[in-house]
Formats: sequence, C-alpha cells, structure tokens
Amino acid sequence: MLKKFYDPQLDEVYIEGSNEEVFSGRLLKVQRDHVRLPNGHDTTREYIRHPGAVAIVPVLDDGRIVLVKQCRYPLGTLLWEIPAGKLDHGEDEDKDECARRELSEETGYEAEHWQRLLSIATTPGFSNEIIHLYKAWGLKKYAQHTDEDEFIGVRAFTPQELREMVARGELYDSKSLCALYAAGIL
Repeated sequence: MLKKFYDPQLDEVYIEGSNEEVFSGRLLKVQRDHVRLPNGHDTTREYIRHPGAVAIVPVLDDGRIVLVKQCRYPLGTLLWEIPAGKLDHGEDEDKDECARRELSEETGYEAEHWQRLLSIATTPGFSNEIIHLYKAWGLKKYAQHTDEDEFIGVRAFTPQELREMVARGELYDSKSLCALYAAGIL
C-alpha cells in the first residue's frame, strides 16, 4: 500500500509502505504500517483505526445543557460528558443521522434544530478518530433507549455550573470541552 503525505515545507513525509492489522476488536483496530521515509530509512508507524463518531451539545429551552454520565473504563471513573456515539458504518455513514440516533438513544431527547459545529481529530498521534460535533436545540423528551451495554445517567446543567465543573476539574472530556467552547457555552 502506498501512502504519500505532502507538505510544501517538509516535502513528502512517508513515501511508501505496507500495512498489517495486528488486532481487530469490536470497536478498534490496531494497525502497524511499515514505511520508508524520504531519507530512505525504514520504520514502522502503529496507530488505532476508529470508525469515527459524533457528539452533540443538547440545549434545553431554558439554556441548560444536557450531559450524560457514564463509566469510562480506561480511566476507571464515571465522567460527565455530552452525548456521543460512534459511526456504526464508518466514515461513509450519514453523520447527521448518526447524531440524531445517538442523542435519542443516550438522552431520550429529539431536537428540532441542528447545527454542525466542527470536526476534531481526538488523538492524531496514535489514532485516526474524527469526531463530528453538533449543537441541538428545540428539544422534546421521549424515552431513553440505550444499548444493552450502556448505563447512562442524564442531567441538565446551567452554563455557569458547567464552567464551575471545568474549573474544579470535574468536566474534562476533550470532545465535550471542544463542543461546549464551539457552541459558545464555555
């Protein structure tokens, strides 16, 4: 497999390579690429392939923001964060539809209005994950319907409460912080 990345100041960074999948799980795949650098040296690049995700800032009519609290096993803790979920069909999945599905599943809310905020590369040093961030308002509450392996609490916070949580180090999930800043909440 050939990969070329061009930067006018660095010239081509990787000029050729082959790849192998060293692990394939339910969510993640670990890739090891063997590459030849422009200087002729051979090396490897290891990274996690992720299907991508969406995350939503749900704003209630009174200005409060809906967050979800769930276990984040790698960190060994429960985190407050904005609702989010992976693209079930990879980068080709319709991101707007995925955002609607994830908001409904995790919170029970459906939104009348949607705004695409921006997309972020979460950890480009070792993963290709891109999260597409949205703001949703005009919310109507229905029943939460999480996946069978999800146990999610739902609560609304004022912007001031969110700022205080950030200051105390209680709200530190990167996608949530990026989205809340992009939405003008923080």
